[in-house]
Amino acid sequence: MKFTKFGRVAAVAALAALTLTSCAANEGTAAGDSTDVESKLTGTLVGGGASSQQSAQEAWVAAFQGMHPDVTVEYDPAGSGAGRDTFIAGGSAFAGSDRAFKDEELAEDNFAACVPGTGLVELPAYISPIAVVFNLEGVDSLNLDPATIAGIFAGTITNWNDEAIVSQNPDAELPDQAITPVHRADDSGTTENFTDYLNVTAPDVWTWEADGVWPDAVTGGEAAQQTSGVIDAVTSGTGTIGYADASRAGDLGTISVKVGEEYVPYSAEAAAAIVDASPAAEGRGEGDLAIELDRASTEAGVYPIVLISYLIGCTEYEDADSAKLVKEYFSYIVSEDGQKVSAEAAGSAPISSDIAEKSAAAIELIK
Repeated sequence: MKFTKFGRVAAVAALAALTLTSCAANEGTAAGDSTDVESKLTGTLVGGGASSQQSAQEAWVAAFQGMHPDVTVEYDPAGSGAGRDTFIAGGSAFAGSDRAFKDEELAEDNFAACVPGTGLVELPAYISPIAVVFNLEGVDSLNLDPATIAGIFAGTITNWNDEAIVSQNPDAELPDQAITPVHRADDSGTTENFTDYLNVTAPDVWTWEADGVWPDAVTGGEAAQQTSGVIDAVTSGTGTIGYADASRAGDLGTISVKVGEEYVPYSAEAAAAIVDASPAAEGRGEGDLAIELDRASTEAGVYPIVLISYLIGCTEYEDADSAKLVKEYFSYIVSEDGQKVSAEAAGSAPISSDIAEKSAAAIELIK
């Protein structure tokens, strides 16, 4: 389902549909617990946002509903921007987003589902590399440095046999063929993470700041809606290249990115390595675990084109029943079992024990 913005009164009415017919789940049925204690948790939990999380959310929903048969979880992978807007408007009880809310957005304190002035929990629950994928006959992988990747997407490198590409791939048979870059048409956290990488690592080529909306000044190529649209466009085209959550790369060709003096292919381990090497965002609330990724890292084995997709909810909900469902669902996702499920379903990197511990403490703030 899709949502539109509406006022606080309508939002609260919408959240009334998130009804629980009993109090909390039985003691002993905490998220991730495999004991056969009958769950008393019931109701419908509505969330939406990042399409990067789609495969993981499908797996989390199936597992969570298996533990709580009387609970329905609905997640609409409409994109990070749409998910944040819907959450702000109160049309969902939680959001998935490939970036945390910005300081100025938090300062507006206009989250319809939340008690004013109580803040948010933002949990880095899904960590995944962003794969640069391409479709070029006879070529399965390429090595590229940041300036070359930036030049391709900025439209200054337009042919596959350009010297910038050939010089880094002397053994590849690169055709005299036009490059068709594919970008997201919607407001996307994946785009924001990708353009942040381009701006940080190749600022002389990619002169635009990070943004979830593709810059109007960059013309040419194709635009596609959501992760699935980008993958479809790259797959159905020839000489195409795009960027997407690595879980959706499939059989497409992929880029190994130059970091320091080596070319690093994407992997869950390499994505986790850069997250662990990056600092927490400054000035955030107690339950806000936003991270400032170090895109320019030259440490061995790190893959810098990575997204951290957040679970976002209220620390205090206007509707107490919504809080109970969100608290249980978030607890399951950050648990060892929840992270194992998403790793198997989407190839994501399980969060570190440190992030898991901090996330559990943040979830305890939800009421």
